[in-house]
Amino acid sequence: MSTRPADHGANAPTEPHPSDATPRIPSDEELAQMSTDDLVALGNRIDDIEVVSGRERFPVPGTRAEKRAVRQVAGWFILATISGLLFLVAFIWWPWEYRSATEEGAWVYALYTPIIGVTFGFAVFAVGMGVIAYSKKLLPEDLTVQQRHDGRSSEVDRRTAAARLIQTGQQSGIARRKLIVRSVGAAGGVLGLGVLVAAFGGLVKNPWKEGPDSALLKTEWFSPDGERVYLRKNSGIVDDVVLVRAGDLEPGSMETVFPFKESQRSHPEELAETLRSSDSPVMLINLRPNVPVIKRAGQEDFNYGTLFAYSKICSHMGCPTSLYEDQTMRILCPCHQSQFQANEFAKPVFGPAARPLAQLPIAADDQGYLYARSDFIEPVGPAFWERNS
Repeated sequence: MSTRPADHGANAPTEPHPSDATPRIPSDEELAQMSTDDLVALGNRIDDIEVVSGRERFPVPGTRAEKRAVRQVAGWFILATISGLLFLVAFIWWPWEYRSATEEGAWVYALYTPIIGVTFGFAVFAVGMGVIAYSKKLLPEDLTVQQRHDGRSSEVDRRTAAARLIQTGQQSGIARRKLIVRSVGAAGGVLGLGVLVAAFGGLVKNPWKEGPDSALLKTEWFSPDGERVYLRKNSGIVDDVVLVRAGDLEPGSMETVFPFKESQRSHPEELAETLRSSDSPVMLINLRPNVPVIKRAGQEDFNYGTLFAYSKICSHMGCPTSLYEDQTMRILCPCHQSQFQANEFAKPVFGPAARPLAQLPIAADDQGYLYARSDFIEPVGPAFWERNS
């Protein structure tokens, strides 16, 4: 065994270390003919790697200790597979539609997000634990020392590094451990499928199957049989119907209203569905008298006096435009700070929104109750490819 001479001072001469000599770089033809072991040895010399010690975890294959380690590693990947399958089942078949706390099945709906979060998260966690367990229990125990080098790796460096990985895999015995191979494949396949389902699950349903009456083109304000749709407040109680009169709002005030049909009064399920529908909320704004108003072409008669009704769904990303500033007459979206001018057909004046809020045409009946003369004449909310407005 040879050792380096001790350094007796900052300027003491040193003898060259055998690894300091630059090894000859073989040609591409020679590299192609070299074995994995030869490439690893060459890479060690090039990268100035000193192998201090190294041994396989299980020099004798098939021992009880090895089988136990294999089962432990595969167990994590099997748990990841099971958890991933549970995620897929919950994501597709668990009741996901909104239910208020007073409705039947509300507790089942409340568990939807926690269940898909826990199952998917545990699947990722189990895969990570399986990789860690594999490296700790099955990979060879090597202790190496390498000097740090800067700059981009050359072709020979990349070849030798790949060979080193291949050799490590061969020494770990992964090829003969079929249980680990199968469990890793199952876990990776299920987890990859889960990522695809989470990313594209919303595209499974065809939004255009109903033609002109498709969900992206019609809202709860649409009445297929011509029944009048009134404006109602949400008092927090589903079957407590409070209609809105023209004189209920003070000048400069705003009220969030929802659609209501008289035929729904005795059907709490339909009333609840209308309240929780994402395209139902409308901002009813009563402008102050003598405020200059600019109306959008084709929508000159959509207001009722100083009352203007705009969709509460922001045209940028679909957030609720929940704020109204009376002095500037601006509707504010708290998500990305888009602002819309209420006295100028709710056109965007600040922020990322590029289109006005959809305006609902309203009128009042003989008793002064406000109702929608029709559905919105344009889709509410953000853009989509087939949108023509």
